[in-house]
Amino acid sequence: MKLLPGLLAMSLFASLASAQTDPTTPPAGAKALLMLTGVGVQIYTCKDTPAGPAWAFVAPQAKLLDEHGVDAGTHGAGPVWTLKDGSSVKGQLLTNKPSPDAGSIPWLLLKAVETKGPGALAAVAYIRRSETEGGKARATGCDATHIGATDKVDYKATYTFYGAGQ
Repeated sequence: MKLLPGLLAMSLFASLASAQTDPTTPPAGAKALLMLTGVGVQIYTCKDTPAGPAWAFVAPQAKLLDEHGVDAGTHGAGPVWTLKDGSSVKGQLLTNKPSPDAGSIPWLLLKAVETKGPGALAAVAYIRRSETEGGKARATGCDATHIGATDKVDYKATYTFYGAGQ
């Protein structure tokens, strides 16, 4: 049974190493300000590409729910997150990584490039999308006869908003 403690230690080390190398982790010192759940759809359109017809991402369309399931705002094209308190933040992609769930959209780290309003999103410096469920473009349905078609794929994700820290 001497093997079990060694395996547990290796597993813990691997877990810590993985957490430290997660590219969607905000920079050191960033402080979580708010966490919301996005529930909605990822919108795709069927486009003709050099490789043939393919689904292309257009925009998200989601409600933002607080920890009690109460509607706190929306998430849409830009990407922009807007809260009912009147504040909003626009993000720009910094990095991503595949979701642990192969059928789900990737995890993201975005930098806030514009904030509006004096509310909860006013001090946001980074936005992280994690814990994704669904949302990936379908593998079928986009062919030469469907160019221009739109598809909405259900998704759920956790959005964590971070301040720059000290």
